[in-house]
Amino acid sequence: MTTHSVDLDLVQRYNVAGPRYTSYPPATKFSESVQWEELDARIEANNRSERDLSIYFHIPFCESLCWFCGCTTVITSNHEQGSDYIDHLEREVATMAKRLNPKRKVAQLHFGGGSPTFLQPDEIKRLGDIIQRYFTFSPDIEASVEVDPRRLTRDHLVALRELGCNRASMGVQDFDATVQQAIHRIQPQGMTRQAMEWMRELGFGSVNFDLIYGLPHQSLESYEKTLDAVLGMQPDRLSVFSYAHVPWIKPAQKILEQKNLPTPETKLQLLKLVIEKLTDQDRYVYIGMDHFARPDDELAVAQKNKRLQRNFQGYSTHAGSDIYAFGMSSISQITDAYWQNEKELPKYREAVKEGRVPRNRAYLMSGEDMIRRETIMRVMCDLSLDFSAISKQLGIRFEEYFADELARLKPFHEDGLLQQTPGGFLVTDAGRLFIRNIAMCFDGTLELSDQRRHSKTI
Repeated sequence: MTTHSVDLDLVQRYNVAGPRYTSYPPATKFSESVQWEELDARIEANNRSERDLSIYFHIPFCESLCWFCGCTTVITSNHEQGSDYIDHLEREVATMAKRLNPKRKVAQLHFGGGSPTFLQPDEIKRLGDIIQRYFTFSPDIEASVEVDPRRLTRDHLVALRELGCNRASMGVQDFDATVQQAIHRIQPQGMTRQAMEWMRELGFGSVNFDLIYGLPHQSLESYEKTLDAVLGMQPDRLSVFSYAHVPWIKPAQKILEQKNLPTPETKLQLLKLVIEKLTDQDRYVYIGMDHFARPDDELAVAQKNKRLQRNFQGYSTHAGSDIYAFGMSSISQITDAYWQNEKELPKYREAVKEGRVPRNRAYLMSGEDMIRRETIMRVMCDLSLDFSAISKQLGIRFEEYFADELARLKPFHEDGLLQQTPGGFLVTDAGRLFIRNIAMCFDGTLELSDQRRHSKTI
């Protein structure tokens, strides 16, 4: 039986700004000044293979703004925008599909936002028809969707199941009414429970809840009640995020400064509560960072078997897939390049109407970038490194290549966050919380701490 305990003194010491490593280099390194012809050549080369595809659709719309939100959204109550947006998605897909190898199959499909369930059920069906017209699904496809329980109907979920969705994620944040009022997101427990019951009834194989700690009016007592209610609903996975207060990026967050935000000490106590309660009696496996999964969930099994990977959708069980993403602000990833679509809706629409791929930033990977990416990926997903195995995989002498980086790990060993093994190291149970900090030691692009445009690592 495993319960992960949290040392708050270590948390305070290591809580610095750093990347989440959904990509390496992080998206902050993407640039508008790239050799677009070279990117096109790399996309062409990528499509000489028959590697699996992971496709992502960003639906940016929400009817109202949650004041804590850091996502790229368009706030509107005009649902005609949904139909128009699907028109543009269809044009974008048709443009990119001409460049894709038709033998490639989609192993993973994800709808994010905003809120994909802003779309009406008939619009979801229409989008599904478009996707199935241009892509071939793998028989064991993992298809997931982010849903907003506040405006969800059973018909939405029926349409999503018909499209092929078998996984869903719901934003819960906190069940406390005072907290919900303060963050401008009213979502009673009964609403979430009803959505969960519909999903189970319709055959969604996995349901994830998103929670946030560090929101206004949260206390240890109130948040424990939320955790107890969540545990009673038995989601398969949990993502428990630290509220990132970045009003210089998201001005609406300034409202929360007037709403009794928890002290840094209380926020750390909330984190300690979350990890210790969720891992008590092996209820959930602590995957790392802010992710938890039931012991029999694919995510936990994949980590145990060292088949886990990390991408822009977070932790994933589908290694070896290239991401082709559609919609405003979406990010695509192939073996040696990333590119991101226009982040503003008018610019996205304009590019699509002109028949262009609506990208505006990209990053072309170097050989060293790919070595560092794989190293960081393995640390964050496997929670260990075997120097001999990774040397063979990367074609380097790992201990020589990363001699300086391995020396930087000394404090983590001294603090019991890493354990030396014959020919490598292992992240301890206590170290899982600090996995971003450990990975940062292998980052060749990291700025000085006061120049980083990232959230805190814990």
